[in-house]
Amino acid sequence: MGTAETISTRKDDREGEEKYDRSVGTEDKRDGKGKDSGKNCDTRSAETIENLSEAQKLLDIEGLSKKGNLSVIIKIIQTLRSENGCPWDRKQTPETIWKCLAEEMYELLAAIKDDDHDEICEELGDVLFQIVFIAEIYREKKAFDIEKSIAMSAEKMIRRHPHIYGDSAVKNEEELWANWERIKREEKEKKQNIKNSTDSTNTAESYSNNEKEQRGSILDSVPVGMPALMRSYKISERAVRAGFDWKDIDEVIAKTSEEWEEFKSALNKGDKDDIAMEFGDVLFTLANVARLTGVHPELALNSSTGKFEKRFRYMEKMLAERGYSLKDVPRQELESLWDKAKEIENNRH
Repeated sequence: MGTAETISTRKDDREGEEKYDRSVGTEDKRDGKGKDSGKNCDTRSAETIENLSEAQKLLDIEGLSKKGNLSVIIKIIQTLRSENGCPWDRKQTPETIWKCLAEEMYELLAAIKDDDHDEICEELGDVLFQIVFIAEIYREKKAFDIEKSIAMSAEKMIRRHPHIYGDSAVKNEEELWANWERIKREEKEKKQNIKNSTDSTNTAESYSNNEKEQRGSILDSVPVGMPALMRSYKISERAVRAGFDWKDIDEVIAKTSEEWEEFKSALNKGDKDDIAMEFGDVLFTLANVARLTGVHPELALNSSTGKFEKRFRYMEKMLAERGYSLKDVPRQELESLWDKAKEIENNRH
């Protein structure tokens, strides 16, 4: 997910939160399933009752419980992180919430793939909540607030679309992307120049290094922390915009076959580092096959993994009903169950 640091899961943290809540005579109300939810209000602390009253007022203003407003989310987060707020929310950092954000984004992706509008609506709200939560932490540090982030994004989008908001003209998508990359490069150079002018401690060597950074690369905009498959796709996409690409799909498929042979050769030699590198080359080349066929490799792999998961779960279910597990039956029967799962899946489509 972009970091090797182990971060406690929300489940583990929530368990600690529930223990804390029970110590003051309440259950966790976040999911509405606590046995005291909506009952026995006299056992709650004065702060809890005050917070509930304030929350209801927020939701009742102009029907916000149905309409929604960014200020409501901000107020809720501020309450959760206040002195009398939630112990779990108070201890969160940008790094831990980033993990929550990544999880919510994948849940949103699943909803989009299912085209479940109710689920998409809910997951979008969850993603927004995590984003605002991170912004609120930085507001507490007096660094910036969500309004500034929104304003900067709006300015950036207007600046990067001069063919819409200015007097520029583009003939095709290739020119559009060329302009986009040029504007991004100019933005980066401007930021670096401002940084240099305000840093009076820079040495001559530092300026030399900064000049190299300013020249930069078209690949600089691809985050290092991206999932590897997605990053390989983005890197090759950026390289293409700079004019570096295979001639056609047949050429890259031939390259994939070549990389596969090199991988098999590495397997025969038994060098683990070489095997890993050659396997990486196969994946990188396949990412380019996906790009040239208009398929996103991350989404394609996610779909295939989901398909395998459904079939595997079907096999588990069928065997469990007979009192068996997968390791209890011969390979031939497993293949028969697998084929049956495929048949059911195809009939549904």
